[in-house]
Amino acid sequence: MSQEPDVPVRRKPGRPPNEAARRSVLEAAYRIVVNEGLGRLTIERVAAETGVGKPTIYRLCTNAQELAMAAFMAQPESEPAPARQRSTRRAIRAQLVQVIDTFASPRGRQITLTMASADPQSEIAKAFRNQVILKSRNTGRGLLLSGVASGEIKAAANVDAVLDMLYGPVFFRLLAGHLPLSAGFADDLIDTVFDGIAAQPASRARAG
Repeated sequence: MSQEPDVPVRRKPGRPPNEAARRSVLEAAYRIVVNEGLGRLTIERVAAETGVGKPTIYRLCTNAQELAMAAFMAQPESEPAPARQRSTRRAIRAQLVQVIDTFASPRGRQITLTMASADPQSEIAKAFRNQVILKSRNTGRGLLLSGVASGEIKAAANVDAVLDMLYGPVFFRLLAGHLPLSAGFADDLIDTVFDGIAAQPASRARAG
């Protein structure tokens, strides 16, 4: 079983931003992007509007594009619901559905269109990978490893392969746009993958 973490996003050294500074920065960035567009967002402007120093902001995100993605994904409707008292299966389903719901919003569709036409090596594409794909995948990794520890998931399961099977189709549909994303699609993914990795019979796992 692979338990190696995904490659972390590199940040400048120093103390991480405190929670109040982080929220202030993300709220200001989101407000600018929503009201004026991505092109109007700069680190300098966010620093001026929030009073948070640029070095602190750069420890949160490496550039304006990544800050925009972080701000977008930090909105309340996109934050995963607490997984306590949930089975691993239900916790991952909830996360997949929230990612889908986030990108179904008008702002999400705009970002999706931007991503679909972006150069894979562009800053916005790298920001999408770091702030959306890898963060979602790392959250899923934690949930899967908790499931292994609790005995819900087979200890022999290849976690990296499972993560690719769960999150790959979501982001492929998001960017390719060939078929719709929906909660039903999340259910199909969960049923297909978990019926193969669950340590318990499927009927018992669904009831968790």
